[in-house]
Amino acid sequence: MGSKWDIEKFTISNDFGLWKVNMEAVLIQQKCAQDLKDEGVLPVTMSQAEKTEMVDKARSAIVLCLGDKVLRDIPKEPTVASMWYLAHRQFLKQQLYSFKMVESKTVMKQLTEFNKILVDLENIEVHLEDEDKTLLLLCALLRSFESFKDTILYGKEGTVTN
Repeated sequence: MGSKWDIEKFTISNDFGLWKVNMEAVLIQQKCAQDLKDEGVLPVTMSQAEKTEMVDKARSAIVLCLGDKVLRDIPKEPTVASMWYLAHRQFLKQQLYSFKMVESKTVMKQLTEFNKILVDLENIEVHLEDEDKTLLLLCALLRSFESFKDTILYGKEGTVTN
């Protein structure tokens, strides 16, 4: 387990949503959840020492509950909020780049899942070019869509049907 709070470390391959809920509970328990919003919004009634202690508690709680691969980039982040968003951003990017369609789900349901990932990335200000989104979606298609992929990528003249 990840820490004294018995939370599984976030490794990108596990469920970010569940990890996030658990981490928010830990940060509330540690009385430092305000840091997730932004360290600049801490109450003016707090002394600098109290603010520093709150920030340190939040940083250490998050660091202790991250897997090594995620942890590599965290020290570069200047605020607790940016640490939090970095983990989320990495999770969403991995979801996007590893997205593959499966035969057991309808194409519409899978397109909805793909678009949800894109919207979630846009919401945290990760912007992708339309061409990149299209290529990612084409790469996610099943083999049965191979001629469709070719048509989209190379045009009608580039595909030969027998």
